[in-house]
Amino acid sequence: MSQRYEIRLSGTGGQGVVLAGIMLAEAAGTWRQGQHVVQTVSYGPQVRGGLSSAEVVISDEEIDYPRPIRLDLLIPFTQEAANESAGHLKPEGIILYDPDLVRRAPQGWVATVPLTKLALEIAGRSQTANIVALGAAAALAPVLNFEALEAALRERATGKLQEQFIKAAGAGYQAADRIRDKIPFNKVGSAED
Repeated sequence: MSQRYEIRLSGTGGQGVVLAGIMLAEAAGTWRQGQHVVQTVSYGPQVRGGLSSAEVVISDEEIDYPRPIRLDLLIPFTQEAANESAGHLKPEGIILYDPDLVRRAPQGWVATVPLTKLALEIAGRSQTANIVALGAAAALAPVLNFEALEAALRERATGKLQEQFIKAAGAGYQAADRIRDKIPFNKVGSAED
């Protein structure tokens, strides 16, 4: 039986959603032998401010349809993105969100991680919240691995930015790892508990 895992990162243009999706796909594609990965993006005509999303489908078999059917993991960076995408979750799907960016969590398995706060603390830049989210995703998704994510980050960034990315992803991983076992169905887990 095929195991298919679907992830959507969604927010507004300028939040690094597309770059995060590319790096997530690269990490997933290099981790396991025979793991198939496809990554797609969608965004409005605006350069900044329009809704954008990056989707990654990971399967142990060839992927015949590249778009998500039912999401396993949703990472919204805005309330609009959360509202728009929550209906696409599987019943056991996880919503990973920053309570400073998404005020009303949709129903489902919810994991709250202060992505922006961690980005500021670790990298000194709120713009690395997308990278913190990648680290958190590596802790929550069984088809991801932190070492493969770290390698993808090293490929995409150089110099000081590379170090910031790795630290930011590490902080996200640690925060989500602390709550991974606390996410029962329809209950909220928080990295700040």
